[in-house]
Amino acid sequence: MNKDVLKAKSAIVQEVTDGLKASDGFIVCEYSKLSVKEISELRKSLRAKEGKAAVYKNTLVSRAVSADYKDLEPLLTGSNMYFFLKESTNGSLALIAKFAKKHEGFNIKGGTLDGKVVTPEYITEVAGLPSKEGLVSMLLSVLQAPMRNLAYSLSEIAKKQPAAATAAPAASASQTAVK
Repeated sequence: MNKDVLKAKSAIVQEVTDGLKASDGFIVCEYSKLSVKEISELRKSLRAKEGKAAVYKNTLVSRAVSADYKDLEPLLTGSNMYFFLKESTNGSLALIAKFAKKHEGFNIKGGTLDGKVVTPEYITEVAGLPSKEGLVSMLLSVLQAPMRNLAYSLSEIAKKQPAAATAAPAASASQTAVK
């Protein structure tokens, strides 16, 4: 085999290995019946979320994952697209899951999240969770609710208090009139 070809292949294996180490998530998806426009749209959307989509030969990816992720090797058949996600909670995982639901020829086969091999069902489940910012927002809302409710209750009492104060002298006046 030509030395240049071997260098190119080993560079791809190294690229995949480095991508696996640097990313929070690595997703394997089968794609077929997708147009170039659809794939380009997915890649562009993913880039905005600090993710990367690439197509490699399965044998080269197999060499890259064989050391740390032997459980991924059965997924490396057919036409696969590989996704490297810098952070799985920034919406990039949800973007892939939404794309898979929308396009019939695009299926999530599995991958790794936080260094653990995961199933497509798990990936879809995690993709449905709110983002980190959304969770923080929910937590702050829950923490703020008791104070907001107390403030509302006190303002309602304050609104009724002046009415009760004016009604009290009138009631005492009517009691003196009855005597």
